[in-house]
Amino acid sequence: MDALTSAELDTFREGIKRYVDFNEAEWIVFTQHLTEVNLKKKQHFAEPGKVCNHIGFVLQGSVRYYLVKDGVEITGYFSFENEFVSSYKSFLTREPALNYIQALEPSHILLISHANLQLMVNNPMLAYKMERFGRLIAEYYLICYEERMSDFITHTPEERYLKLLRTGKDILQRMPQHYIANFLGITPVSLSRIRKRILA
Repeated sequence: MDALTSAELDTFREGIKRYVDFNEAEWIVFTQHLTEVNLKKKQHFAEPGKVCNHIGFVLQGSVRYYLVKDGVEITGYFSFENEFVSSYKSFLTREPALNYIQALEPSHILLISHANLQLMVNNPMLAYKMERFGRLIAEYYLICYEERMSDFITHTPEERYLKLLRTGKDILQRMPQHYIANFLGITPVSLSRIRKRILA
């Protein structure tokens, strides 16, 4: 905990306010259960076959969620600063993760371990708010999943790209083009054609 600065903790506190808002006494107890990790570029936060033991909050950097099928990487999602990161199903069920989560650049991530979450859920001071926190994080992941599925079913690749222009500028500015194409479910060549049509 010593390495976490007050500014980083303030960023985290602000970032989780939509899920849970602690009073000062609760916050002091809560922060005693936080740790952190610095991931190098391409280092993994989660891997298939291993239980994901943490919920992370990205203080700096970015990560990519992906699967490997027939030797080909399939990018499913990205997380950036002030967003959560976890293989949440694995975290909750204690079963091995199905996907990789990989740092795309040097990333500083604040962590809540499964063991520490259980300690907080069983702490009378924090129990109610941590139960709420866990439920709302689950809802967050469910909403992300449903929106992603809906986009692939109801939108063309060009419509998905235009949505990314509106809502995901970080992805376009910071991610390699082949990851963006993979995220959209198209080839880099198709992405190049879409971009030329839009700019024409």
